[in-house]
Amino acid sequence: MEVKVASREKAFNAVYERETRRNVTLSLPRSLIKEAKILATLRDMSLSEFLRKALERIIHDDTEYQSAKKTHLKILERGFDLGLKDHIPWTRAELHDRKR
Repeated sequence: MEVKVASREKAFNAVYERETRRNVTLSLPRSLIKEAKILATLRDMSLSEFLRKALERIIHDDTEYQSAKKTHLKILERGFDLGLKDHIPWTRAELHDRKR
């Protein structure tokens, strides 16, 4: 049974809120840290909250992308009805015939 993205995200958020926080040490360029601090301040957030939300957004976007990709690959596998009723009235050679 496949879990829908929305309910999966809801479940993740419920677990995430109860999850114990862990500290992580990152090595980032000073200029990047400075810009992140400025943006966090403009959004009235701590740097930790700003970075956490940025990571959450990246993960969310990737999850949505993977879901959309899976859906569209299924559509492509199924194919499209072009109204030809399994009869193609032309040949490959006719399609590629180049008159000079």
